[in-house]
Amino acid sequence: MRPFTYERATSAEAAVKAAAETPNAKFIAGGTNLLDLMKLEIEHPAHLIDVGRLPLAGIEDTPDGGLRIGSMATNSHVAADARVRARYPVLTHAIVAGGSGQLRNKATTGGNLLQRTRCAYFYDTTKPCNKRAPGSGCGALEGLNRNSAIFGASHACIATHPSDMAVALAVLDATVETLSPSGQARSFAVTDLHRLPGETPDVETHLIPGELITAIVLPPAPAPSEEGGGQVYRKVRDRASYAAGLVSVAVVGGKVAFGAVAHKPWRAAQAEAALASGASPAEAIAAELAQASNNGRNGFKISLISRLAPVVIKEARKAGRSA
Repeated sequence: MRPFTYERATSAEAAVKAAAETPNAKFIAGGTNLLDLMKLEIEHPAHLIDVGRLPLAGIEDTPDGGLRIGSMATNSHVAADARVRARYPVLTHAIVAGGSGQLRNKATTGGNLLQRTRCAYFYDTTKPCNKRAPGSGCGALEGLNRNSAIFGASHACIATHPSDMAVALAVLDATVETLSPSGQARSFAVTDLHRLPGETPDVETHLIPGELITAIVLPPAPAPSEEGGGQVYRKVRDRASYAAGLVSVAVVGGKVAFGAVAHKPWRAAQAEAALASGASPAEAIAAELAQASNNGRNGFKISLISRLAPVVIKEARKAGRSA
């Protein structure tokens, strides 16, 4: 591990100010992803700004009936919150489907959203990876790409985003609140946080350099009804633990999102439009998969989603009717 300096931020304002004033600075909270990347010589921050002890770990009701989740709330705390479990079960299920209990006890909400890909070529510094070393190429294109993206990929990168929690937040229409180095607060949809790879896969989000995520805001939960409103999250992986997801599906009423299939949580807009027009779940998912791409060894993801997603949609509808 390379030498670095460290400071503990006393406020969100002080944290973003330090990030703006210090070259090659990084925020750290739980450190469950960043520290591994530093040890592997993938990340090389010169300065770490510890934001983990900032008073941003609360979960509060919003005036309209939603929830505001502080960015420093741990994954375990969010998943166990009674309001989350009762009103947003898809979020609890997604978090629990993620890392181990030990990781969830340390990982924060903001950090979970910003974790980096688990692509083997990204982690192997002897192999080409445009995300890690821009301009070096994408080893996964002609290599071991079983876990690669089937949506939104480019010739520069076919990596996937690993977060389960982000998939649930996408289908729940959550918003992200941030604080920029200039002191300006802003809010935008969680689906607008991550970028598709395009020509610059190393630029993974739309955050301004030094911008800090301060909270995630959930809108009021949809009420279960005869038409749906149930919430379901299903994940398929090679092993029940210590294995990244192959695909995941989140459904909330007529809204659908996929995980482990793109550079970001994939909101299935074509499927949602088809469902709204009266298509069957199978027909709706087929409409979404019409834009999927097969890079060789990952083609099984297309057939896997074609079988899994309609079942999850039907399960969500059933849950909505019985609630």
